[in-house]
Amino acid sequence: MKLVAKKKLWKYLFWLGPFLITVGLTVGLVSEQWGLIPLVFLIAGIVISGLGIIWQSYQSNWWNRRSTQAGTNALVATLAVLAILGLINFLGTRYHLRADLTEAQLFTLAPQSRELVRVLPQPVKVWVFDVNQNPQDRELLENYQRQSSKFKYEYIDPQARPGLAEKFGVKDYGEVYLESGDKRQLVQAINENERLSEIRLTSRLQQLTNSNTAKVYLLQGHGERQLSPGKDAISQAVQGLGDKNFTTSPLNLGETSKVPQDAAVVIVAGPKRGLFEGEVKALQDYLNRGGNLLLMIDPNTDPKLNSLLQEWGVRLDNRLAVDVSGESVVGLGPAAPLVTEYGQHPITKDFGNGNSFYPIARPLEITSVPGVQATPLLRTKPYPSSWAESDLQSEKLEFNADKDLKGPLTLGVALTRKQTPKSTSTPQASPTPSPLPSPTTQSKTSPTPSPSPKTPQALPLPSPTTQSKTSPTPPAPPSPTSSASPTSPASPAPSAPPSPAASSQTATESRLVVLGNSDFATDGLFQQQLNGDVFLNSVTWLSQQDEQPLSIRPKEPKNRRITLTTTQANLLILSSLLLLPLIGFAIAVIIWWKRR
Repeated sequence: MKLVAKKKLWKYLFWLGPFLITVGLTVGLVSEQWGLIPLVFLIAGIVISGLGIIWQSYQSNWWNRRSTQAGTNALVATLAVLAILGLINFLGTRYHLRADLTEAQLFTLAPQSRELVRVLPQPVKVWVFDVNQNPQDRELLENYQRQSSKFKYEYIDPQARPGLAEKFGVKDYGEVYLESGDKRQLVQAINENERLSEIRLTSRLQQLTNSNTAKVYLLQGHGERQLSPGKDAISQAVQGLGDKNFTTSPLNLGETSKVPQDAAVVIVAGPKRGLFEGEVKALQDYLNRGGNLLLMIDPNTDPKLNSLLQEWGVRLDNRLAVDVSGESVVGLGPAAPLVTEYGQHPITKDFGNGNSFYPIARPLEITSVPGVQATPLLRTKPYPSSWAESDLQSEKLEFNADKDLKGPLTLGVALTRKQTPKSTSTPQASPTPSPLPSPTTQSKTSPTPSPSPKTPQALPLPSPTTQSKTSPTPPAPPSPTSSASPTSPASPAPSAPPSPAASSQTATESRLVVLGNSDFATDGLFQQQLNGDVFLNSVTWLSQQDEQPLSIRPKEPKNRRITLTTTQANLLILSSLLLLPLIGFAIAVIIWWKRR
């Protein structure tokens, strides 16, 4: 009897373990402090409960029972499943795998946004001053935050935190601000009809984090495109440059004798009249000192830039680029070539097979020039889909083998020319462009320009890829261009002083982009397809700011609404409510008749 009583006493004593565990948890949760007292209760309860389980199994031979083994196996299997699920959840939290199946990739950040956020130099925070948290806006901000730990966002109720709202100068609900260090900038004001835009957020983020502001000058005075809003203006392109942290200003070379020193890029957008010789000379001098120039020249115009273009191996073809493949797609006729083939270049690296179109464009002919590397950017489809039409008066466009040029046609080209040291840049052959640097004199003394007007018909467009350094035509004169000729040490010495001191110290190369069209960048067409990307990426590459990401700009969601006329709506109602049920009923009658 005493032994049985002692066993019952031990059995009841072991119930003290769960009691102490409960006391320890209660004390810790209530006091919110896991100090010595709750830990003592927990440890004591766990020890007593463990001893009780061991003693009970020893007394009852519990571990050898079949039920115990089955229960243990089930418990281990359950714990293993929970551990696997926990590990999967952990990996899913750490490593995101998302698939965006929408056509326009609406739930995926554009490459420009991803590159920009991943290389943030310092923490950036987005403040959304709004009471309601829109799921679409929150998802966009989450996408940004996944790219970098330096990107944060927070929703703020302006009435709950009026001090913070006053600090940012919030005037209304829905205002979104960016903050980085002591810099703050308004992104946009969101509401029910206008949600947070990736385009604006990425543009403001680039402006806030990029301390470099490049100056872009747009030439005026020769009938170029108007910079302010108006007919055939390029105000949207100018606004796009501002969004990418460029500062734009008009430039009239008739008033100033040279391009300003702070010019990162000079744009000549669709001049209708020719430039004066002094203006062309100013652009040549600008390129010779490491400048960057974007030329957008329309057909049926003569800007008097042949002398400049010949130095780079580019010739403007006076024919009209015709593309009959995209006539029904673009809706602008065969004189608006549709381009889907792009060169391998930083300007077009992410274009893929995207569409861009160029109403009333002229082809370009490129020949090899020593020291100049040319890369075609825009190429039309092969013949018979496209050709260069010489008869601009005829209403019926037909290919004439004697006068016209078969496609593919080059509509745009990017060129680079390395800046040579001053000791090698002034060889004896600079009689015509007297005072200035050697890069111009190299091409003028070399015999390549003279055959260029004749040879393009034999070697028109297919030649311009990467053969700019392989031309064997000028073996004798280009000795000063290829390297510092040791045979002429005397000639550079006297001609060195006239060359300006700043010509080859600030830039290592000059860059030139020539496009045979300027209509693609006008208001209305600028936002169509990849037209705006071609313009903005060209300017960004020309500015030689390698830290700016060159990529597709973020795209807005497409409007998928279907607008039906009254007749179409009535037809849809009749077909769905009357025609389809009658067809089903007729099929049922036929099946019944056959089985009858």
